[in-house]
Amino acid sequence: MDGADCAEDAANPHHAALAIRECDVRCTASRILSVLGMEIFMDFLSQVNSLPIYLIVAAILLFIVIMCVVFLVKSYRAGIKIGMDPKVLKRAITSSATFTVLPSVSILLGVIALSGALGVPVSWLRLSVIGALQYELNVAEIAATSVGLSGLKLSEMNATAFTTIVLVMTVGILSGVVCSIFGLRKYLSKLSVKPKSSENKGKPGFGAYATIAMFIGLCSAYIGSYIGSFTSSGNYLPLVVALISALVMGIFQYFTVKKKMAWLENFDVAVSMIFGMAAAVLIHLAV
Repeated sequence: MDGADCAEDAANPHHAALAIRECDVRCTASRILSVLGMEIFMDFLSQVNSLPIYLIVAAILLFIVIMCVVFLVKSYRAGIKIGMDPKVLKRAITSSATFTVLPSVSILLGVIALSGALGVPVSWLRLSVIGALQYELNVAEIAATSVGLSGLKLSEMNATAFTTIVLVMTVGILSGVVCSIFGLRKYLSKLSVKPKSSENKGKPGFGAYATIAMFIGLCSAYIGSYIGSFTSSGNYLPLVVALISALVMGIFQYFTVKKKMAWLENFDVAVSMIFGMAAAVLIHLAV
């Protein structure tokens, strides 16, 4: 009950005392619930962003960095050993490092998007170790709705939902590791055999079709939910943002495929996300 309601009830001489008392009780209860809710959110954020979690994540990522440096040094020495020009190797290292800067913007955006509900350390870890932006965001949203949340929202997050979401994200991505342990050697042995010139010349393999089908299914599911949200509640923002992002991605694909500008492929996801997020902010401010 707001101040106008309290004043209106208090103007009636027969109900003045009762109205004022009811108004005070409701206002006090509202303040208590608001403070408790804020304390719950702050307590949850302080837990998922606590120093021990930061230290655990930092130790894991430090191990990954050390492993990358070791493999970089070993690869460089192997190249020198087989007679490669050191200038060529250094040029390859420099160009590779340069072209990873802008594509990593999309990873940073993913960390920002996830950190609002899952905290910075876990989001940082999931998008740094055997993670993919498209996978992490999708799986986190699916896991959140499966435990009863309306979405990946801090206002609805709790310890049980957080644990479930992180567990699903981590276990789901381990399938690639398991397949590599038990099937990578056999797969590499097939790659070492030179195929006949008449077999599948210029045609994509099953993996390409399977990947395309998987992403079409994911896109269809999300677009369907956006259309359902628009028809049921009139919320057109997710649908418009998806269309704008798809348009930007289509433009990148045009220049990548038709104009043979393959280097643009490194930036299509990041730029599409930035345009989509900017469109969401501008539409929200305009409306």
